[in-house]
Amino acid sequence: MRLFALTIFMGAFLLFQVQPLIGKFILPWFGGSPAVWTTCLLFFQLLLLGGYAYAHLSSRCFVPRVQAAIHLGLLGLAVAFLPITPAGEWKPVSVENPTWHILKLLLACLGLPYFVLSATGPLMQDWFRQLNPGVSPYRLYALSNLGSLLALVSYPFAFEPAFARTTQAGIWSWCLGFFAVLCGWCAFRLWRANPTSAGVPEKVEALEGVARANDECRMTILWFVLPASASVLLLAFTNKICQDVAVIPFLWVLPLGLYLLSFIICFDSPGLYSRKSFSVAFLLLLILLCDALFEGVNFPLALQVGIYAATLFVCCMICHGELCRLKPHPRFLTSYYLMIAAGGAGGGVAVAILAPLLFNSYAELHWGLWGCALLLVIIYARERALIRWAGDVLPLWPILLAVVILLGLVLRLQIVYAARGTIESTRNFYAALRVLELDKNNPQSRRYVLQSGQILHGLQFQTPAKSGLHTSYYHEQSGVGLALELVDRPQGRRIGVVGLGVGTLAGFGKKGDYIRFYEINPEVKRIAQSHFTYLAHSTGRVEVVMGDARLSMEREPPQQLDLLALDAFTSDAIPVHLLTREAFEIYLRHLKPGGVLAVHISNRHLNLQSVTEKLAAYFQLRPLPVPFRLQDFSLGIMTSHWILLTRDKELFEKEAIRRAGGPPTEHLERVPLWTDDYTSLFKILQ
Repeated sequence: MRLFALTIFMGAFLLFQVQPLIGKFILPWFGGSPAVWTTCLLFFQLLLLGGYAYAHLSSRCFVPRVQAAIHLGLLGLAVAFLPITPAGEWKPVSVENPTWHILKLLLACLGLPYFVLSATGPLMQDWFRQLNPGVSPYRLYALSNLGSLLALVSYPFAFEPAFARTTQAGIWSWCLGFFAVLCGWCAFRLWRANPTSAGVPEKVEALEGVARANDECRMTILWFVLPASASVLLLAFTNKICQDVAVIPFLWVLPLGLYLLSFIICFDSPGLYSRKSFSVAFLLLLILLCDALFEGVNFPLALQVGIYAATLFVCCMICHGELCRLKPHPRFLTSYYLMIAAGGAGGGVAVAILAPLLFNSYAELHWGLWGCALLLVIIYARERALIRWAGDVLPLWPILLAVVILLGLVLRLQIVYAARGTIESTRNFYAALRVLELDKNNPQSRRYVLQSGQILHGLQFQTPAKSGLHTSYYHEQSGVGLALELVDRPQGRRIGVVGLGVGTLAGFGKKGDYIRFYEINPEVKRIAQSHFTYLAHSTGRVEVVMGDARLSMEREPPQQLDLLALDAFTSDAIPVHLLTREAFEIYLRHLKPGGVLAVHISNRHLNLQSVTEKLAAYFQLRPLPVPFRLQDFSLGIMTSHWILLTRDKELFEKEAIRRAGGPPTEHLERVPLWTDDYTSLFKILQ
């Protein structure tokens, strides 16, 4: 058993170690959107389904020796497929929905190795069953999930900070070779034993220990629906967490780790799952979750993440605990795993592909929670659960159904509450956006606002007298407003802006100015042109370059900019690839020698000033933090925090500039330098 246990553990470890690694490679190419990771998860789930289907067909259609020969051949091809590092030609050149491009990229770079690794768990367990009749292989499934969990946990804490991405890919490739040797030894054991009771078509017999006949069909449906529900919630909660903080491996790992932990507990120690206890916990957490959803940004971050994580874990325990109770006789092991994989892939398709087409917000979280609650009612009804009330024995499921209906009404109310004042909402691969009309009954303060999640990305008053005001984070006294004054030139300024928003900075344009916006989301450009007038009314010449700003600037000749403003935030999820050493090398190539780099670092959860000052020290730039603490809602002025960087040592000597400056970061030596290979949020959480 030890050989098979080690092989299964190693395969699962490699399977999940490569997920954050490949995600880290391609994330900067697609704007750092949470949807990049969601699409990666969809690919992993689809390949997992393919691997499980291969394992199922192999065990049903071929004798053991043929199974061994085929799998060794695929392993050899997988090793020949290395390395997995994506080449530069896969970088996108279009801003259209990149879902299919990402899937093709992953298939070309990782497809065969991941497919072979995906088949390892069910295939090796079936081989073990054939070599050890009467011994249950299901604990090996828990071991497989343990290997997956350790891979995920070790990546952000051990591998990511210790090794560069290319080094990680090299280590993974060598480990895949070692895994191939282990598989070869397992295949040799199977070949030598040559069991004859498996691998040929068998007469399907009734399942032992589970419902039969007509109930068998319903049970098979549950094999699909239960993991599908857990998969939907996994991706929905991942989207929710990542859009409010940042798209980094640690925040990918947290939901996926809890998802795998529930598998480990349910299949290794089924007694730890109590339907009644987890049902009560689910109900209590739903109350807290609804409160967090209604409060939105006013809810403390740590408490939000804790509630999201706990709710996801309890939901997964319910889904996987019930799934474990329905496990069949080991003879049907590969069929069972195939349906589990199909359910996981179905949930991935629902969130990554269907949800952006069906919803204009991240409503799949609400529907996923409601669906999980409804599944619980179906399970109680299926087993005819009873409850004692006032001396009478009553069926439990009608009571639970009433609770589920109430839950649906509350979740629907939350969606309506969050959308109040909205005149347009839209969602695509990059973000969910809303245009709100506020104070519409007051002509002097009536304004349009653009939001992504709960974060404002610009506003404009609708009365002609105030429509030209520089508002939100971009007023004259903000950091970028002061920077524009610093680089004022009689002959005109060349200004670059990463992140269009509603185009507020175009309002600063004067005759002779050239303002070049970089924007990845086509919907942002459409909204800025249809609901706001800053772009149309700018006196300067305005151009909007579509695509990821870093990739666009990487391809362009030097733009000789007087000012480059970085303001590319989607909610509070910062695109970390825009704040690395490699990114700053690109920015500085486009700045004039005395130009200014203005970085918008307003963030509720992260101290980005320390990251930016560390980069400034590396490139020998002079930093000037410019925090602005006052708000004036009558003028649309909001608090903001910018940091200005320049190589011109005398540029910040003006009295007005020095007065606006804030204190530098203390103990900057403790803050690591961010690079494409290394970014860490732990030391900058606030």
